[in-house]
Amino acid sequence: MITNQNVIHTVIIAGAGCGDPELITVKAVRYLQEAEVVLTDRLVSQDILDKYIKPGTEIVFVGKQYHKKSSVPQASINELIVKYALEGKKVVRLKGGDVAFFSNVLDEMQSLKANNIPFELVPGITAASGASASAFLPLTARGHATAVRFLTVCETVDIPIDYWKELAHTDDTLVFYMSASSLYDVAILLKDNGIDQTKSIAVISQATTPFQEVKIFDFTSLDTEALKEPVAMPALLVIGKTVALHREYSTKQLSNTKADYFTVLD
Repeated sequence: MITNQNVIHTVIIAGAGCGDPELITVKAVRYLQEAEVVLTDRLVSQDILDKYIKPGTEIVFVGKQYHKKSSVPQASINELIVKYALEGKKVVRLKGGDVAFFSNVLDEMQSLKANNIPFELVPGITAASGASASAFLPLTARGHATAVRFLTVCETVDIPIDYWKELAHTDDTLVFYMSASSLYDVAILLKDNGIDQTKSIAVISQATTPFQEVKIFDFTSLDTEALKEPVAMPALLVIGKTVALHREYSTKQLSNTKADYFTVLD
C-alpha cells in the first residue's frame, strides 16, 4: 500500500545484453549502481551482478527456463516488481538480451500501469545481434538477404502450415529464438516445403560467451541424426543464405568446452 512516507520511483526495465558482460549499456550500468532492488533473469552474466551492483543491494533471482519446475512464473515476477516499487524502493528489472524481444515485457508494463507506477525501458543488445556478430554472420547482406525475421516456436504446431511454406520460400533471413529443442522439426518442415537448397542453418549456442558453439547444417545434405543431438542453451537458429558467410569469414575459434555459462534451473 502506498503511504505518505513512500516515494514511488520509476521502475527501470533494462536489457543486460546477451552473455558477454561487456555488452551491457552504460545507461543500464548507471541504473544498476543506483538500485536498491534488482530482479534478475537467469540469462544475465554473473559478472554484471558482481561488478555493477553496489554492496547491500537486494538481488532477487527470478529466472525462467522452459519446462523447469523451479522457473519463477511471470505472474509472481509482476507481483514482486509492484511490491518493491510500492515500498518506495529503487527497482531495476534486469533481463537478458533486449527488453523488446520475447521478454514478456508487456506483462510487466501492464502490471506497473495498473498500479500507477512509472517505468522506463532501457534497451540491450539482443541475442540475434550478439550471435550474428560473434559468429561473423551478418543477418542481412547485399546479394544474400535484404530483410530478417525474428520468430519463436516451442512447438512447430504453433505455426500454421501455410506460414511454413512462406518461410521456406522467403529470401529473408530467419532467426528463431528459444527454438533449438525444435531444430529437427523446423529443418524438416522447411525442407519439405521446398526451401532453397543453397540455404543453411546455423545453430549458435551460448552466444558471445566463452562457451559459444556454432553448428552448420546444409539443406543439400541434412544430417537428420545430428539434428536430433542436444544443444547447449540458450541457442538461436539462423536460417538463410547469409549463413554461408560464417564459413567464409569466421576467424575466431571460441572454446568448445562443454559447460553451462548461465545457471541451469532444476
